[in-house]
Amino acid sequence: MEGIRLLRSQGSRGAEGQRRKCSSAPLLMRQVKILLDNIRFEHTIFALPFAYLGMVLAANGLPTLSQFIWITLAMASARTLAMSLNRLIDRELDARNPRTLNRPLPRGLISPRAVAGIVFAAFVIFEFAAWQLNWLCFVLSPLALIFLVGYHYAKRFTWLTHWILGFTDGIAAAGGWVAVRASLDPLALLLWFVVVVWMAGFDLIYACQDVEVDRRDGLYSVPSRFGLATALTLARVNHAITVVALAAVGMVAGLGWVYWLGWLIVAALLAYENAIVKPNDLSRLDLAFFNVNGYISVLVFVSALFGIYF
Repeated sequence: MEGIRLLRSQGSRGAEGQRRKCSSAPLLMRQVKILLDNIRFEHTIFALPFAYLGMVLAANGLPTLSQFIWITLAMASARTLAMSLNRLIDRELDARNPRTLNRPLPRGLISPRAVAGIVFAAFVIFEFAAWQLNWLCFVLSPLALIFLVGYHYAKRFTWLTHWILGFTDGIAAAGGWVAVRASLDPLALLLWFVVVVWMAGFDLIYACQDVEVDRRDGLYSVPSRFGLATALTLARVNHAITVVALAAVGMVAGLGWVYWLGWLIVAALLAYENAIVKPNDLSRLDLAFFNVNGYISVLVFVSALFGIYF
């Protein structure tokens, strides 16, 4: 009887341990989901294809597997660092904005200390990836970090914040080039410029939804300073320049017909994006910002990659 009770006791403890393992798995998944939601990890699609664009143009085709892996890690960690810092620095502003008050930090779903830990881990991965790529990437990495950290504060003192964001994200395109060539050539600077005007254009559109909040909190943006109509006009101008700059990329790089087909589609998408958002109707802003720009970034990369060969 004693042996039976012992076996039952051991079986009970084993079952309890199994239940704890089963219950901890969903908890871990929820925590991971919160972390990814906090930085909107899925929006990496905006910048990563441009890093790959710089990479394939610098390699005139596909890079080595090692370069691809380290470029991917560098870009993903850089964006994780930047977005985590954004959430950390702006957490009090986010708590006062109806659009952002449900983010994980304002809701208390994640602690500032945990986000700071993510920032540090992303910094270590970014620097290690830059070191693995080449000496110039590693030497320039602190300059990239200055903008990755500093652009969060731009809206506190200048309405040029949209172009500062574009300049910061443009580092991805130039970085992809430097990672392969270990040099910063004119075509890399042109790719950088493409991202500056493209990103500034759609950030001008995106900022239109926060006009009243920005004015209340003393934050700077073109829509809050000059009005929605001016902001949307400037967005169209920036996107028109983007189309011209992308054409220049195709000519300088000597890309084939596939690239130019993609270029035509990108021009049409940019026209569509700007057509569906109006000063008196922002109801389709999310479609313009998230869907269309995601398509554009991927399309530019894919058409350039195949344009190298066809």
